[in-house]
Amino acid sequence: MSVNAWLKSHRPLAGTALTRTIGLGVAHGLLAIAQAWLLALILNAVIFQGAGLTEVGHLMGLLLALFMLRAVTVWQGERAAFEAAAGVRNGLRDRIYRQLQRLGPRYLANERSGALVETLTKGIDDLEGYYARFLPAMTLTMILPLAILIVVFPADWVAGVVMLVTAPLIPLFMIIIGSSAQAKNQRQWKQLTRMSSHFLDVIQGLTTLKLFGASRREAEVVERISNEYRSSTMQVLRVAFLSSAVLEFFAAIGIAIIAVFIGFRLYGLVMPMPEWLTALPKISYLQGLFILMLAPEFYAPLRNMGTQYHARMAAAAAAEQMMRVLDAEPEQTSPGREPLRAPRPFGMRFEDVHFSYEAGRDALRGVDFEVPAGRRVALVGSSGAGKTTVINLVLGFLAPTSGRILIGDQALAELDLEDWRRHLAWVPQQPRLFQGTIGDNIRLGRPDADLEAVRAAARRARADGFIEAMADGYDSLVAERGAGLSGGQIQRVALARAFLRDAPLVILDEATANLDPESERLVQEGIEELARDRTLLVVAHRLATVRRADRILVLDDGRVAESGTHETLAAAGGIYARMIAAYGQGTPWQSGLRSRGDSP
Repeated sequence: MSVNAWLKSHRPLAGTALTRTIGLGVAHGLLAIAQAWLLALILNAVIFQGAGLTEVGHLMGLLLALFMLRAVTVWQGERAAFEAAAGVRNGLRDRIYRQLQRLGPRYLANERSGALVETLTKGIDDLEGYYARFLPAMTLTMILPLAILIVVFPADWVAGVVMLVTAPLIPLFMIIIGSSAQAKNQRQWKQLTRMSSHFLDVIQGLTTLKLFGASRREAEVVERISNEYRSSTMQVLRVAFLSSAVLEFFAAIGIAIIAVFIGFRLYGLVMPMPEWLTALPKISYLQGLFILMLAPEFYAPLRNMGTQYHARMAAAAAAEQMMRVLDAEPEQTSPGREPLRAPRPFGMRFEDVHFSYEAGRDALRGVDFEVPAGRRVALVGSSGAGKTTVINLVLGFLAPTSGRILIGDQALAELDLEDWRRHLAWVPQQPRLFQGTIGDNIRLGRPDADLEAVRAAARRARADGFIEAMADGYDSLVAERGAGLSGGQIQRVALARAFLRDAPLVILDEATANLDPESERLVQEGIEELARDRTLLVVAHRLATVRRADRILVLDDGRVAESGTHETLAAAGGIYARMIAAYGQGTPWQSGLRSRGDSP
């Protein structure tokens, strides 16, 4: 689908507001015709017929009413245009957010965050001009000049012919100049996305840059990219101003030609006309005034469309990135539609599971293991051993290259993914809190939960103490990423989410890592309660968590190298025993024995 077709296909998102905008624009144009006629009548009566205020008073009253009515139509038209653009923005932003959720973390890992943020913010905002300005202007250009021609031709066909001949020059030069401007606009948009991506990366890594003394060098890079974008922006503006000047020039030429023809013929009413004008039809002062006042109104929609054509180019440049995101197809991790039939709690089994992120980059190589129902199984291993890949396969973000994952006696690939995820709860190592109340953050997995259920979940997660000590309790506001709360408090809020969701399978990415002893004790108590009557799959970084597991799986180079309890593995003298010796009793293991990068 072309960019223009894609933009037009989203017109329904504007709803009836776009139709109202066009209707009000047409009404404004028709009122302009009536206003020109009233002004011509008043001026002709006062100047040429010697009428006084009494004779034209009723006409001036009508003229004042027309002024007010035109002002109201402009105001309502602006409101309708804003409403139409807001409908498109909200609808598209919702579609893109849902599409990104559908594509999952594997797609996002290969995209630059800055480019996506630019698309979701400025990119979607750039569509406002297209739907609120350009589309109404294009429609009005096809309606209002035609309506004016229908009025002008009976009054003076000469002026009508001049309008008819000069009018196409405006869109013609608009297209000629616009084709050059569009290429510059698209190049500018790409530079903007690259600059945004680079700038976001620099901000996120500012601490690291400072520590390694590289901040000054990166500041110079940002300055260079900013100057390139500034230069590109000025090129686009130069073309935009040039095109506006050209459009104004041809509109002024058209009005001037009409004024010349009318002026000479009105001059002939009191003086002999030049010979070359004698063949033209005569015209009265009333007709001449009327047509002269309509001439600017005739060219106004054409000039406006030329001006708004740049809004279309900006929208087209932004739409390319949106089309790329919306046209992307997610990996079919679970194309099935079967509901989960396994009783609660259920077990899970990996059978000869292989997975590769790309050719020659195998993350899992023939993994076989079982997580019995109601048991706690821990995954340990060095960084890059395959722990994150296993978790992403269970969550449905990835699909095995070969082999299968069984939930009870059903293959995960045959299950409906949405239904499957309703049976899961995930507690990551670094939970994300969103701006809002603490209660709403706990309700993330169950938005319809009442306050009593939220309190019970917080109590079981050992989070009720610090929440109720806050000024507004569960209505207390937290900032993005939980700013203002400690790491242990954030972890307990995340644990409360899992309790509230009450899922039979809990995936736990070591929630006690990087916590002080007291916070670790409280979180560990919550985990012990969470493990009752549930199946737990734990990515373990601490020996304290591993000791409590019913079974430990040691992953190495994408395979299950060892399996057993803590005591048997420690006594076997293998990889697990070497990890204990190397990293001690309480030190996190996530740094591992090697570093290969497990994430996609």
